[in-house]
Amino acid sequence: MKSDRRLKKEGGPKPSHPFIPLGAAAFAIILGLGIWWYSTAQSDRSSVPNQQVGITCDMGITAAKSGRVPATPSAPPLTSVNTSVPSANASSGSAHSSPPSDPAPDGMVWIPGGEFSMGAADSSDNEMNDVGMQATRDSRPIHPVYVDGFWMDKTEVTNAQFTLFVDATGYVTVAERTPRAEDFPGAPTENLVAGSVVFSPPDHSVPLDTHFRWWSYIKGANWRHPLGPTSDLNGREEYPVVHIAYEDAEAYAKWAGKRLPTEAEWEFAARGGLSGKVYPWGDEFRKDGQWMANSFQGQFPQQDTGDDRYTGIGPVAKFPPNGYGLYDVAGNVWEWTSDWYRPDYYARLTIAGGVAHNPQGPDSPFDPTEPGEKKRVHRGGSFLCTEQYCSRYMVGTRGKGEINTGTSHLGFRTVRSQKSKSG
Repeated sequence: MKSDRRLKKEGGPKPSHPFIPLGAAAFAIILGLGIWWYSTAQSDRSSVPNQQVGITCDMGITAAKSGRVPATPSAPPLTSVNTSVPSANASSGSAHSSPPSDPAPDGMVWIPGGEFSMGAADSSDNEMNDVGMQATRDSRPIHPVYVDGFWMDKTEVTNAQFTLFVDATGYVTVAERTPRAEDFPGAPTENLVAGSVVFSPPDHSVPLDTHFRWWSYIKGANWRHPLGPTSDLNGREEYPVVHIAYEDAEAYAKWAGKRLPTEAEWEFAARGGLSGKVYPWGDEFRKDGQWMANSFQGQFPQQDTGDDRYTGIGPVAKFPPNGYGLYDVAGNVWEWTSDWYRPDYYARLTIAGGVAHNPQGPDSPFDPTEPGEKKRVHRGGSFLCTEQYCSRYMVGTRGKGEINTGTSHLGFRTVRSQKSKSG
């Protein structure tokens, strides 16, 4: 719980409105949409990259440390990559699993599994600016991976589905829990409030130098009140549930007899049977002129014009599915995976050689900008993705977030293994 509410340790004036003040002198929300900068000399992508501080695709709540970007510590050794690596050669799409003879679980589709090249491909779009390529820096080197077949939810878990879980179990999400004073010694009582991070666009053009400009920690924001305490779920039953911390997603999955996907499973499924493409549907962002995902149009962050029919999050399954019948694997909301986050993980797999078989991610997390925070991988991008600042609707790219933090653009979907109904 500590990383979830560290912003409350710093004290400060009692707020007269539901927004917790931001800034180095008060509290901060360390999250954003962007990328890890690696060394500029990465022509040999089989080596372990040197991490450099840059814009992070990071949804987390932490105390303000300073007005400067924190220094980058050296990464501790990665003693295990948590995968078996048989001797084999990459052969994209080989050895797919046959679908089980049992009927498909409700709301799920069969993902056949097989071997594929994991990681972000170069964009073929001449209009793509540097943002798109920056988004690939912790998603390289591209490396061969094999995953077994599995079932996967067609859509992100919706508010209606999560309501059934809460009604059946009485579960209370992290964002709904009031932080305990003993967990935050010295924090003023008025700052120990339940809440979550909400996208709060400015009403004018702003520099894109800090994500503090468009995110706010709001008292009373949670899955039931996605935009703050005065909002509700009326008319949003088929929207993805948001403000979900990792333990919330795990609890739902266990109740449903499922589990969260690994990062490798998620990417294999999102590619929909296509090999080496930039997006889940191909190499052009707008296929035949059609919007294929809920993303941000207009001037980021102050105005989403809604050219794709949605300003902010939209209902699930309103854009074409990918080749496996999965909806919204690009845009709309980010999705949790079970892998710990490390920016050097792909390089470690490459050094190990061969084909990584059902990789489970590293045994421990490490984020150079916040080495004390435990983070897991997010996938898929959100409605805020744009080539102006975040291009992580690109299928091989990655996000990351503190495990105790949910936001207004973060949800999840679940999977079920072929051989076990309980995942």
